[in-house]
Amino acid sequence: MGWSIAARLGGTLLLAATALAAPPSGALAQDGPVMKRIAETKTLNIGHRDASPPLSYVGQDGKAQGYSIDICLKIAEAAKEELKLDKLEVKFIPLTPQTRIPLLTAGTVDIICESSTHTLGRSRQVSFLNTTFLTGSKLLVRKNSGIKRIEDLTGKVLVAALGGTNERAAQVEIDKKGIKIKGGEIVKVKDNAQAMLNMEQGRADAFTSDDVVLFGLASLAKNPAEWEVVGPYFSYDPYGMIIPRNNDDWRLLGNKTITMLVRSGELHAIYKKWFEPGPSNINYPMSERLRENLELIALPD
Repeated sequence: MGWSIAARLGGTLLLAATALAAPPSGALAQDGPVMKRIAETKTLNIGHRDASPPLSYVGQDGKAQGYSIDICLKIAEAAKEELKLDKLEVKFIPLTPQTRIPLLTAGTVDIICESSTHTLGRSRQVSFLNTTFLTGSKLLVRKNSGIKRIEDLTGKVLVAALGGTNERAAQVEIDKKGIKIKGGEIVKVKDNAQAMLNMEQGRADAFTSDDVVLFGLASLAKNPAEWEVVGPYFSYDPYGMIIPRNNDDWRLLGNKTITMLVRSGELHAIYKKWFEPGPSNINYPMSERLRENLELIALPD
């Protein structure tokens, strides 16, 4: 459409509202393997990230927590009620950008609850629930680095988590603008924790990821005051929970749960719990763009 990244983050886009088409009766669209598996095993397997605060990470108590996790726990409650189970055990399975889709398609996890960007490419392999967060790629740097935007990375080392959209978005910008980063290519590591370790040990000058993840990681660093998130957005990243394809009943239940959370105001309360500021001390008030998106998915019965 020719929009800039900033315009898409600040404007009105209908992407998240296209996903839900519930039957008038409220009945589930069709049976799928995930709901059958949950009913038979009385277990829901949630895939999560170790270090994507405040959306999906492991807290000091060793348990998975975050904004995405709280939403998925509400979906778990809805599944228990829908299937009329006397109990439902929720298991948390850690994953990385490289392992998340294989674990999902293999049936090891039933839903991925983290910081997953909804893309057309990924939609060829998996299904996404309605968008519950909006962000975009920026850079994490030391405050004294002199780096304020991606163009300042000439002669600098850039690190990114392998398999994420940020790595690809950064490479597009580097190629388009002829930026000569040190080593000639982005340093790719397995996950956000490894990228942050590279930064703290001085092996990288900048780390690219979605800005909300960078804010969260910086807030949990040994010395949060030495870090800052810089640069205009160079990608647009709508987040959604991921489920296996061909599970219309599971997808409908998830989207219906998100809709009810929005309509009741509970989703806004969950957002405020984690972002204004949350346990990771990140202050990231809900944007008007996200507020509008949530209104679009709050469909009537």
